[in-house]
Amino acid sequence: MEHVLIVEDSPTMRALLVAALEGLSRPLKLTEVASGFEALRRLPEERFDLIVTDINMPDINGLELASFLRRNPAYARVPLVIVSTEGSERDRDKGLALGADAYVVKPFEPADLQRIVEDLLDRARKD
Repeated sequence: MEHVLIVEDSPTMRALLVAALEGLSRPLKLTEVASGFEALRRLPEERFDLIVTDINMPDINGLELASFLRRNPAYARVPLVIVSTEGSERDRDKGLALGADAYVVKPFEPADLQRIVEDLLDRARKD
């Protein structure tokens, strides 16, 4: 079973992300954390096949988390999806430049997120 880490400080948005990912045809184990700091604590404890993160969070934000993941050989190849209210082209470009595999702007259609996650998990399996 593939394991997804959801990093989002808003309980409501975390619930929406979980609901969207539970709608996938493949079974997933979902782990939720409320901050980038919590994500950094959890990463060494378990293996994750994909990470979904918000940008605007207290302590360590999603861009800092993305930068850490891509610089660390243990996590550099884990697919990363940024889901954020920051929808400008500049924000999107910065997220992708830091190594995100996809950038989804809130509010999002669950089917769009599902398609992106399915695609990234399928590609990661082939690598």
